[in-house]
Amino acid sequence: MKRILSFFKRLYFRFRPSSIQSVITLSFTGVMLLAMLIVSVSLYHLFSDSAEQNAALSTQQIVDQVGRNLNSYIEGMMEISDIIRSSLKSDTYQKDDLPYILNVTKKIRKDIVTVVVYSQRGNVIASNPRGVYNKNYEVTQQDWFITLMNNPVDYIFLSPHVQRIFEDSHPWVVSLCRAATYYENEKPVIFFTVVDMNFRTIEQMCNNVSLGKRGYIYIIDRSGNMVYHPQQQMIYAGLKTENTMDALTREPGTYFEDFNGERRVMTIKNVSYSGWKIVGISYVDELVTNKKYFNRFIIFISLFGIVFEILASMFISYKISQPIKRLERQMKKLEKGDFNISVEEKGEDEVRQLSRAFNMMVAKIKMLMDQIITEQEEKRKSELKALQAQINPHFLYNTLDSIIWMNENQNYEGVTVMVAALAKLFRISLSRGHEIICIADEVEHARNYLTIQKIRYKDKFDYTIEMEPGLESERTLKLILQPIIENAIYHGISPLNEKGIIKISVKSEGKNILFQVSDNGYGIEPEILKELLNQESKSYHSGGVGLKNVNERIKLFHGEEYGIEIISEIDVGTTVNIRIPR
Repeated sequence: MKRILSFFKRLYFRFRPSSIQSVITLSFTGVMLLAMLIVSVSLYHLFSDSAEQNAALSTQQIVDQVGRNLNSYIEGMMEISDIIRSSLKSDTYQKDDLPYILNVTKKIRKDIVTVVVYSQRGNVIASNPRGVYNKNYEVTQQDWFITLMNNPVDYIFLSPHVQRIFEDSHPWVVSLCRAATYYENEKPVIFFTVVDMNFRTIEQMCNNVSLGKRGYIYIIDRSGNMVYHPQQQMIYAGLKTENTMDALTREPGTYFEDFNGERRVMTIKNVSYSGWKIVGISYVDELVTNKKYFNRFIIFISLFGIVFEILASMFISYKISQPIKRLERQMKKLEKGDFNISVEEKGEDEVRQLSRAFNMMVAKIKMLMDQIITEQEEKRKSELKALQAQINPHFLYNTLDSIIWMNENQNYEGVTVMVAALAKLFRISLSRGHEIICIADEVEHARNYLTIQKIRYKDKFDYTIEMEPGLESERTLKLILQPIIENAIYHGISPLNEKGIIKISVKSEGKNILFQVSDNGYGIEPEILKELLNQESKSYHSGGVGLKNVNERIKLFHGEEYGIEIISEIDVGTTVNIRIPR
């Protein structure tokens, strides 16, 4: 589950909309699509339920009509049997009257096939029509006869069967069997009447019903046996099945069922007297003829609504986002350094306020930029003055005293070297006010400084300067070597008893230039080394600016990735690396 959520989260962040117009469009589209989906589904279910209920009602009305006809059919059979029973129980009954009664009743109902009256011994007392009786047909062995003998007040309906009373005629009939008791000389005498109705009448009732192209009606008895089915032969052959047990156990009414993968409407109605049940089967997809048209209508309306909604949401999102996009374009110009811009204040209140605030922001940024530029220029001038101040009056006084002393001792060559070095030192330090000079001048400035200090310190140290060919004309901030050399002399070489060595090298390092100043002096204590370049702490040398000042100037001018790196080990020496971009 976590993997699935993680997958969808990655998918969202990968394909999530980035512009406000797409966000508004997709949000508005999503909300409208959800609303349309809810409305469409609701309408579809409402119409489907209504259509199914109407179809079920129509099926029920048809089945009710068939039920009324069948009830009338059954009641007619009951009336005929009642007439015969009444005549048999009458006080004026004569046996010779019975054929007449049977003839009259048969003329009343044309659908009667045969009317037969049996004695309790199974003899035919009277029948209409008359014919040659089937000698192999033992009525006393029939189940209905035995049942009525045991309970003379009952009546029995026989399911459709082939009549076998006569030898020359075997019609397909439905039989009503009843018992009638009368008393002769105060002794009970039982008669049995059998009314055979033509089964084709029931077939016609059911066949004339239209429940769609595939709908039909079937009839079952109280045991679930099939009385009538339009495909009865296929059922007997096992080629078709019917849900008879479900219909048998249900109460009369209308039900929806899924049978053999199809949704059907099953309507059940009881048939009076017989214990039969009429079951009407109709198929929803046939009866709900308008459902397909409604589905097409819903699909068409939905597609039209989606297209219209997408176009509307795109237009609305465009109107909303366009002022913001104009503001975004102006901001991109501002990012590129174009401060001569302004946003037209028009549109809704929020957009006008945002445009007004943007214009005020641009104006204030311009003012602050001018102020920062001024402050930076002043700061750099102050830093330059601070660096130049490192050639403090003590250094100048000591240098001049050394010149006077060499002159008094007639060391005119030394005076000449020292004065020349001091002049070049000041010339490069001033550089006509330029802060950026070529590396050759910076190295020359360091050489002159070392020349003066070597004379002053009476050859207490030696130095070497190496510069990679081709770097002479590269540009650098001025006065970045002299403070490092000064620290090397004062704090590294000066405390030594032996002669010191200072090595200066300039070389390329990829896209950078590396200045390296090494000495074999005393070294720097680890706790001092950690705080040496910290802006919050004071430098350990007496100048007060020194390493930190050079480091800050380089970072300010070139960026945080450039500056000074100090490597030092006690009694071994110190190496200072200065990196600047080429």
